[in-house]
Amino acid sequence: MSQPAESGDARCMERLAAGDDLALNDLMDAWGSRVISYLTRLTGNLHTAHDLAQETFVRVYRHRQGYRSSQSFSTWLFHIATNLARNQARWHARHPEVLMGAEEDAGKEIEQDTPANAAMRKEQAHAVQQAVLELPEDLRSALVLSVYEAMPHAEIAEVLGLSIKAVEMRLYRARQMLRERLSPHLRN
Repeated sequence: MSQPAESGDARCMERLAAGDDLALNDLMDAWGSRVISYLTRLTGNLHTAHDLAQETFVRVYRHRQGYRSSQSFSTWLFHIATNLARNQARWHARHPEVLMGAEEDAGKEIEQDTPANAAMRKEQAHAVQQAVLELPEDLRSALVLSVYEAMPHAEIAEVLGLSIKAVEMRLYRARQMLRERLSPHLRN
């Protein structure tokens, strides 16, 4: 994340803390889609991601006085989102339910070429999505922040409350597990 964007986010947080509630709209416009995308990859469900993203911004508003402009806004924001996703996963582990139609949110085909190629791409994308979702939560969080959010290891370490070395180990393990799980698809 570039310095001007971060300083703009810090200014929005200062406005929010000073009572300008419309500053939250600016933050939601700037970060909403990235937070939803991140949470979708963590949870595997677009509807859950939307709910958690809303709760993330509720927490941003609720804790607006506690934000320090010396810290990276994106790190603080993704830390909140990660904690909410972890809490949701723990809750669902204790209260399992069968969800109908979750496959529909998996991804829509954008390009159209031959039906065989489209089917193969869809199958591969689904296999990758499933393999990522099957990773242990600690590995999945690190991988999603690194690959999909393009965060540097130091920032991931801050979001997850780990050392940089621990982040590197989690990314290594996640990639190893994905390689093993996806090997049948890589041979085709």
